[in-house]
Amino acid sequence: MIRSELLTAIAEDNPDLRAEEVEQVVDIFFEEIAQRLTEGGRVELRGFGAFSTRERDARQGRNPRTGEVVDVPAKRVPYFKPGKEIRERLNEN
Repeated sequence: MIRSELLTAIAEDNPDLRAEEVEQVVDIFFEEIAQRLTEGGRVELRGFGAFSTRERDARQGRNPRTGEVVDVPAKRVPYFKPGKEIRERLNEN
């Protein structure tokens, strides 16, 4: 699903909201998640999963084109852990 499909689905489920209001709600939702992760926090959506960040250590990598060794700095990366309900729904037969 892409962002426009999400907006359309929410608009269809909430016909009393204008398109601008739906877009504003989605923007606020994603901005709040991004802001919390930027601050080093965690966002947990019960029944869906949890967003957090993980630390990646500095390491040496290789330029795939030239084979040259390059230093890759330490960084934080986003991480998503699905909740129990999502995992169960994915494995229903």
